[in-house]
Amino acid sequence: MAPQVSGHEQPVGTTRTLESTSDGAVVKRSVLPGGLRLITEHVPASRSATVGLWVGVGSRDEPAAVAGAAHYLEHLLFKGTANRDATQIAEEIDAVGGEFNAFTAKEHTCYYAQVLDADLPLALDLVTDVVFEAQCADRDMDMERSVVLEEIAMRDDDPEDLLHEEFVSAILGDHPLGRPVLGTEKSITEMSPVALRGFYRRRYTLPRMVLAVAGNVEHAQVLRLVKRALRDRLGGTATPVAPRSGRARLKTVPKLALHPDDTEQAHMMLGFRALPRHDERRFTLSVLNAALGGGMSSRLFQEIRERRGLAYQVYSSVASYADLGHMSVYAGCQPERLGQVAGVIREVLDSVAADGLSDAEVARAKGQLRGGLVLGLEDTSSRMSRIGKNELNYARYLGVDDTIARIDAVTTEDVCALARTLLRRPGGVSSAAVVGPYAHADDLPDDLHEVIAS
Repeated sequence: MAPQVSGHEQPVGTTRTLESTSDGAVVKRSVLPGGLRLITEHVPASRSATVGLWVGVGSRDEPAAVAGAAHYLEHLLFKGTANRDATQIAEEIDAVGGEFNAFTAKEHTCYYAQVLDADLPLALDLVTDVVFEAQCADRDMDMERSVVLEEIAMRDDDPEDLLHEEFVSAILGDHPLGRPVLGTEKSITEMSPVALRGFYRRRYTLPRMVLAVAGNVEHAQVLRLVKRALRDRLGGTATPVAPRSGRARLKTVPKLALHPDDTEQAHMMLGFRALPRHDERRFTLSVLNAALGGGMSSRLFQEIRERRGLAYQVYSSVASYADLGHMSVYAGCQPERLGQVAGVIREVLDSVAADGLSDAEVARAKGQLRGGLVLGLEDTSSRMSRIGKNELNYARYLGVDDTIARIDAVTTEDVCALARTLLRRPGGVSSAAVVGPYAHADDLPDDLHEVIAS
């Protein structure tokens, strides 16, 4: 097979086969006039198909005055198009037993539909109709405004969700990535229809989009359906935009965020800056995260829950964006144990930074990642998400076997070297967030203050 060309560099009007496996799976990419990329994965044993239209627009793209616009718009597009009202959209997908939904993240928005393979034409028509033909009427915006405000209230009622927002704000500060995807009550209440429609027109353009389809589908058929659905929109000289890149510069001052809440548990998140997604060490970081707090055998779970019984839930996680990233540790415990739990987390991080991880720990972490990747292939929606997000973020296809090979190539020394880099100052714990029954930061245990000040 010829060397792969990046999606944003592939000539308009061409189709490339990116992978063809022995079990009959085929991945192809076409670049259409106007800059839209279509990527499909043929899964011959499947009886379903999942369509996902990925838009390279998320909450980081919003001016502060319209914080929450990307998510608000995601809601609004389902309220009716030039061809269907909201009820018809719901009735058509329910009539075939399918699912039609969307989600907004920091750097992208995705509209997706999963149906039986025979209903692929309907799924494609619904997704493209909602994204490209939405009416965005004033009355619909006013109605959906209350729904979004309810979603913000629901987030605020979930201590773990609220904690995550507080932590991200603490570690990223005033960077656009530090703002909540949902926006705020103030920004949503004050957002005008004119501002939201302007955001829609300026941001939802073909060069920023990837249409991903996975399941029992043929690329040529999908291509015909897309051309029929979009018709006159496929034209002009625009080409796909390159993946986001760069390197953000952020302040490194440690910050502690507290949200007083009358909860039975104290919820805590400690973290530090990590790697952007284009860093070649991202597979090493995945292994480090899995070994540190990715499962029941992880170092944090064993130390905090199994050996000391200090918390029911404890885990680590990684967020990698185009130009920055962070790693965090979550724990929920009784308020009187918060300081002790924070201290143990710091001890574990210090130990891994100084002494590394064992070969056995790294091997288990790699096995966990391999298993999670392969088991995810059982679902066409997971396959669609994998190829669509990968194309949007990297503009290059990395097959499952190649991904597993990259994971397997990570050595214990690689993981230990990255741990030394990230877990020691200035990469050590730099930010913390707490949601719990504390009125002021001074009420938090001294051990927690020492963790982020050490």
